[in-house]
Amino acid sequence: MNMLSRPLHGLLLTGGASRRMGQDKALLDYAGETQLIRAFRLLEAMVDRAFVSVREDQRQEETRRQLPQIVDTQADIGPAAGILAAHAAHPRAAWLVLACDLPLLNRATLDALLAARDPARAATAFTSAYDGLPEPLCAIWEPTAIEALAQSVANGRICPRKELFRLDTKLIAPVDAQALDNANSPEDRDEILARLRKAS
Repeated sequence: MNMLSRPLHGLLLTGGASRRMGQDKALLDYAGETQLIRAFRLLEAMVDRAFVSVREDQRQEETRRQLPQIVDTQADIGPAAGILAAHAAHPRAAWLVLACDLPLLNRATLDALLAARDPARAATAFTSAYDGLPEPLCAIWEPTAIEALAQSVANGRICPRKELFRLDTKLIAPVDAQALDNANSPEDRDEILARLRKAS
């Protein structure tokens, strides 16, 4: 397949256990709707097809069951499970992968990511404003990158960030550093809600 004609699908990762938050991060409300629905709307506007990544035991959850799903086939490997399941379901596609815990993510950030995409590279990702490393969960993964991730997982290496660092990833500076701030804990959420109130 010509790289330029390769379909771009979207994957919203919602299969995490949310242990630090103490409740399902995807179902938290930040601006009148769940983070899952807000992020999915952002994502589906950017891609050919969009899916929600879920664990088997999440398939019938009220919000997730309304949306197209890809079910994890491996357990205990973190976000890699969703990425690998998506590739298995649609192996010819590239994937715009998003975490569900980015309540400040905006359209301008995704526009910049898509504009910078180079299908000849393994992936396209932002650099973290905190450590300069790739941000793997707001990134475009080409099939070659996911195949490399599958091999790494088979060898016991499950970190998507380390995989993008190792591969030929096109790295770009974030257009809005706070757009990639995640909310993993109640303290994170309170801080982000405070920022949203201040901006309104």
